[in-house]
Amino acid sequence: MKKTSIVLLAAGMGSRYGSLKQMDEFGPNGETIMDYSIYDAKRAGFNHIVFIIREAFKEAFTEKFANRFGDDMTVDFVTQELHKSTGDFAVPETREKPWGTAHALLMAQEVVDGNFAIINADDYYGVESYETLYSFLNSDSEEYCIIAYELKNTLSDHGHVNRGVCKLDKDGNLVDVEECIAIRREESGKITYPTAEGSNELTETTNVSMNMFGFRSSYFGLAQREFDNFLKERGNEEKSEFYIPAVLDKGIKNKSLKIKVLTSPSQWFGVTYKDDKPHVQARFKELISKNVYPENLWG
Repeated sequence: MKKTSIVLLAAGMGSRYGSLKQMDEFGPNGETIMDYSIYDAKRAGFNHIVFIIREAFKEAFTEKFANRFGDDMTVDFVTQELHKSTGDFAVPETREKPWGTAHALLMAQEVVDGNFAIINADDYYGVESYETLYSFLNSDSEEYCIIAYELKNTLSDHGHVNRGVCKLDKDGNLVDVEECIAIRREESGKITYPTAEGSNELTETTNVSMNMFGFRSSYFGLAQREFDNFLKERGNEEKSEFYIPAVLDKGIKNKSLKIKVLTSPSQWFGVTYKDDKPHVQARFKELISKNVYPENLWG
């Protein structure tokens, strides 16, 4: 059977959350956010799951998820570590922080051999988003795609967030994506993020990326070339990170990529801070009451 893969970025350490939020329980029977994402992906048609994790918690992930989703779903676990995919570059001994999301995704090339989607492990994207992604990846198009959300629907009430801000052309293709750090809503209601000159303001309807993409296998070659350049230029910076939007931005500018922006009608939510947890639990309870999900996903 042809594989259509869903890749989960689950290697983060949850520093702002205070614990391993990927494994935290949000559903009535101990379901993680990932459980709901995989349930949505499976009923949309995806049949291969790839968890990108850290070696330190591989055993816990394997024990919980290896045999959870039925015989019609293949499951793989790959680990993101500092030395992987770095070639001849000498990783600084003082470096502890992972290289970022684009480096993490490079780990999946070990097990992905076709079209694939990518999501964050701690984000809920909504049923329609997976249906849109699966349909796009199984079309005749050679384009990539990005699922975009309105910024106002992606903010946290408990602190700042990082978002990839998207700009579109008249045909609905991505022109530019900028990673904006520490976005927050001020008391005045304005949504801003800090810059070297002070701050910039964003509108509530700004299209933002929540790291939900549809890619072709050609992505890996592009990303590896860009990561090699990143290491030469910024590899010795202690906290530099290699983001997926930066890879896409380079491909757009050199005209090697065309990325269709597909807006989602779904409501996004996720956890960045511990105080987000009760809200997320309440949202899943509401979705269950509306029969979007069964009370016991895998029972």
